[in-house]
Amino acid sequence: MRTFLAHVELSNPITTAAGCASSGRELAQFFDLHRLGALTTRSITMAPRAGRPTPRMAETPSGMLNAVGLQGPGIDAFLERELPWLAQRGIKTIVSIGGGTVAEYSELARRLADAPGVTALEVNLSCPNIEDRGRVFAREGSAAAEVIASVRSIMRYDVPVVAKLAPDVADIVAVARACVDAGADALSMINNPLGMAIDTEALRPSLAAVTGGLSGPAILPLAVRCVWQVHAALPGVPLIGMGGVMTGRDAFQLVLAGACVVGVGTALFHDPYACLRIERELEDLLRARGFQRLADAVGLAHRPPGSAPRHLLVDIEESTP
Repeated sequence: MRTFLAHVELSNPITTAAGCASSGRELAQFFDLHRLGALTTRSITMAPRAGRPTPRMAETPSGMLNAVGLQGPGIDAFLERELPWLAQRGIKTIVSIGGGTVAEYSELARRLADAPGVTALEVNLSCPNIEDRGRVFAREGSAAAEVIASVRSIMRYDVPVVAKLAPDVADIVAVARACVDAGADALSMINNPLGMAIDTEALRPSLAAVTGGLSGPAILPLAVRCVWQVHAALPGVPLIGMGGVMTGRDAFQLVLAGACVVGVGTALFHDPYACLRIERELEDLLRARGFQRLADAVGLAHRPPGSAPRHLLVDIEESTP
């Protein structure tokens, strides 16, 4: 079950999705965080943020909508309390960051560059660019690339920079390619697509912010499609697949599409043990299908029908006189 995020080795492919496990303390009361491949923090911002007004979460028939608004303590408190707590325990930690300007992303990278305990840096590009009429960075390749180039130039070389992409774009492959060309070591997808619900009793939008990110089982096919397309275009780039993963079979779909790491988010809201269960179910599926390594299943669905898995080909070659 070992996998690699760029050059960083993880004991297994399961991580938490940003914003769904805060910074680890909540999940730690249920199980040993070392059992995760890595823990992804909520998106850290420069200043403390109270988040959006309530109501900011609403259930849907196949998931939920949220408009939390990157609530968090800010980078100072994160470096003082949250990251040291993880670092002291040796938890592999993917720190997610969010900003409203390129300068904010750069400053966050600068503050984290020498901080102990940062395994990788995930750049949440689904933030409004306040210098460009509020256009979301992730929706334009050039804007996303500017952020990634700035962060990559500051972050130390041994920490992979991961660009987190949104599906609400005309061509996710073009945005992915722009991020990789700008220096991204890996890509994370998908962030929540935008959705909306209306309360038919109150006759008003269910969320105070009107719209919010849609997560849960409804978006799994969208995530699989995005991972598939980007892996087909950029097969050498490590991908973190996420979006609607509730079972090991869901995770297996993303792995077959091209993901080497899988993020679990919404499932944690009703099952704090979801990551452990999904990792176990994924391992059982791999074993039942004869895989000796997770790596042999990554992107396998792209191979021609009837072709043998890579590990079987290796076995054949090794047994040939």
